Amino acid sequence: MSIPVLTFFNNKGGVGKTSLVYHLSWMFSDLGMRILAVDLDPQANLSSAFLTEDDFEALFERQSGSPPATIHEALRPLIEGYGDVQLPELYHASDTFHEAQAQLLMADVQAPELYRAGETLWLIPGDLLLSTFEDQLSETWPKCSNGDIRAFRVTSAFWRVMQMAAAQINAGLILVDVGPNLGAINRAALIASDHVVIPLAPDLFSLQGLRNLGPRLRSWRQDWQEKLNKFPGGNFALPPAHTKPVGYIVQQHAVRLDRPVKAYARWMDRIPGQYRESVLSSPPEPGVRVDNDPQCLAMLKNYRSLMPLAQEARKPMFHLKTADGAMGSHATAALEVYRDYEHLARRIAARCNIILPVGP
Repeated sequence: MSIPVLTFFNNKGGVGKTSLVYHLSWMFSDLGMRILAVDLDPQANLSSAFLTEDDFEALFERQSGSPPATIHEALRPLIEGYGDVQLPELYHASDTFHEAQAQLLMADVQAPELYRAGETLWLIPGDLLLSTFEDQLSETWPKCSNGDIRAFRVTSAFWRVMQMAAAQINAGLILVDVGPNLGAINRAALIASDHVVIPLAPDLFSLQGLRNLGPRLRSWRQDWQEKLNKFPGGNFALPPAHTKPVGYIVQQHAVRLDRPVKAYARWMDRIPGQYRESVLSSPPEPGVRVDNDPQCLAMLKNYRSLMPLAQEARKPMFHLKTADGAMGSHATAALEVYRDYEHLARRIAARCNIILPVGP
């Protein structure tokens, strides 16, 4: 049985997608799940939330022959045509990424290290070189229809790396961050996903993003199902064609003096109907608003004052302590963020039929 993959996707940028993946990775970990976070955005923004500049420098300056350290390095044998993706080696590091020495748990295979962020949270780092994989993914997609084995290997590469890595750490859930586009990398990431959450902002461009991505998600899923029927068989598994939208999350804008709340409300009122039309391919339901829409997983506030503190401390906003500068109203806000993300994580788990561990 494969480990469920949950991807956060919108082809419109600036909707807080990476922050959502980062904070929910930590929250699911706090709730007792073993989590694998995977950065499939060539800009590697999720990795930047976990890793310092020094950490990245250490990754990219590793000696020849060292185990692969990023998602691109895990794919390199496949990209260059001399091998396939392989089982990730697991490095067990401290709760931060500043530990110079790590304990190698498996030394007989070659693939990416998994960087441990907390007791039950690991990361496969992204890589700017991942963008060089785009052309191969584009070229091999139509070849799957002809039963080309290599085409199936390339198209399923993300899923296979994630599944092998997650199985190695006994993860219960894989959370994936992708870039804001409709290219071949994201197509491969989305067919590798069991569930998709769509982050939105209350603006015209998010609505336009829904119009674009809804039909594209359905088309990719249908095309992949047709290609699976042409698979001649092989010594590797493939992701099933059952990518399912879970719902949407609205990231509320901060209120500004030059733009009142009603300006955002105009767009928020249109989100439920547009989501149903574009993503679910169903007619709008009268009387449904964001605040009573079952497809809306959460309306998250803009915790603008907490984010700089969290970035400086290199931790999620809800883990901020007095020593991090979270005093007074900031401390109260951090508790509120925790409640918001806990509620969101539990709701996502319920929608995805994921059983959270029972607390003590």
